[in-house]
Amino acid sequence: MLRRTRSRRRGVADGGTDRRLRALVDAHAAAVYRTAIAVVRDPALAEDVVQETMIKAWQHLHEQREPGAERAWILRIAHNTAVSALRRIRDEATDPDQLPEVHDHRDPARHLDGRGRLDSLREAIGALDELSRSVLVLRDLEHLSYQQIADALGITVPTVKTRLLRARREVQRRLQVEELA
Repeated sequence: MLRRTRSRRRGVADGGTDRRLRALVDAHAAAVYRTAIAVVRDPALAEDVVQETMIKAWQHLHEQREPGAERAWILRIAHNTAVSALRRIRDEATDPDQLPEVHDHRDPARHLDGRGRLDSLREAIGALDELSRSVLVLRDLEHLSYQQIADALGITVPTVKTRLLRARREVQRRLQVEELA
């Protein structure tokens, strides 16, 4: 029923919007999740952000004009939605137990295998501020260009480059400190 109502409201009777939504979800859901988890650091909340992002993208599908910029456009929606979700939780939370947890996986035995290194990397990335974490994820995991990252996050290209350099250096420093410990 909801689908029919929205389709009629937009004047799309052939389901073209539904097919485009499916294609959008198939193409970008994983990237949206990675962007969301980088900001909120809570898997359940990140899944909510993915759903909300896909709904927002579907509602504004007709507004998105540049086909080549679709990935940056949807990741900008994801980033903004994740930040809003985090702010909403922080504003509403009176009990510290309601805030998303940052897991500390410091188990010396686990550092002997690749899983331990992955945990260390996640921890190092998690220690970055929201913007730096987002820039790092969008560049190194999503392989967006500097311009696409700037557009997605609403910042300048020089800021992207500076944040990326500082984020990489900080992650590297934390990983080196961790290896020495």
